[in-house]
Amino acid sequence: MAKADADSAKPLFDKIALIGIGLIGSSLSLAIRRRGLAGMISGAARSKETQDTSLRLGLVDAIESDPAAAAKGADLVILCSPVGTFGAIAKAIGPALDAGAIVTDVGSVKTAVIDDVAPHLPDGVHFIPGHPIAGSEVSGPEAGFAELFDDRWCILTPDAKTDADALSKLVHFWEQCGARVDVMDAKHHDLVLAVTSHIPHLIAYNIVGTASDLETVTESEVVKYSAGGFRDFTRIAASDPTMWRDVFLNNKDAVLEVLGRFSEDLAALQRAIRWGDGEMLFDLFSRTRDIRRNIIDAGQETPVPDFGRRGPKSPEE
Repeated sequence: MAKADADSAKPLFDKIALIGIGLIGSSLSLAIRRRGLAGMISGAARSKETQDTSLRLGLVDAIESDPAAAAKGADLVILCSPVGTFGAIAKAIGPALDAGAIVTDVGSVKTAVIDDVAPHLPDGVHFIPGHPIAGSEVSGPEAGFAELFDDRWCILTPDAKTDADALSKLVHFWEQCGARVDVMDAKHHDLVLAVTSHIPHLIAYNIVGTASDLETVTESEVVKYSAGGFRDFTRIAASDPTMWRDVFLNNKDAVLEVLGRFSEDLAALQRAIRWGDGEMLFDLFSRTRDIRRNIIDAGQETPVPDFGRRGPKSPEE
């Protein structure tokens, strides 16, 4: 085989370590397998059930309960557990990392993750926080599918000191997993995601909780007569509670900032309804309808109402 052919056949990374094998970790494994991006995939999971399932499904070549053991010798380590665990994991894996290794994550908060992870990583290790904008309400190693990241955005938040070659390699990795990659400042990321993901989840949790607490409406009526809007809220509100607890606790500044603006806008809507201001309501609903159309036109959604979808259809976060 010619040298050029041999180089092109070599995996992008010799060993990738996935710390956490839930929906994102398992989907990453399948995406990595699909494109042959790793010579070996190791994994770390705390529960014996997850370890056994990951091996049975071929998601990993080896799996450990100790994240340091999984990360040892890896040239790419991806933190796929809830963001509240990242600090302890970084402290554990730091001594096991080789110089030149890339460490990234898939958490939907970035500023807090940088504060928790960066101090524990040794010099010579490249930490490049990341966030694939993909997911669903289902979780666990059996929930993953290789197409999860196809045509979805992945945001990376390097700083001014980030090694250019390491960043380029990580961009290429995510593109090979099917994603489109954007780069932005960590603080700006957190504000953007507070608007597009975190507050919508908070609203969904709240409205479903309100429905369950109403004494004049029974739970069976909520289930039996759920209209499309409420069903969509329940899909979002079924998301992993540990992950979302950690998201809100770790992105509280941006969430509270956006929540304040949302509360002001909600009060304005309340006044419009009370005083019969149909023009204000119509104008708002027209603007929001246009945003929906723009999302569809951008290829980030389909006009078909298929919430709870999986497989080659890409779920919303």
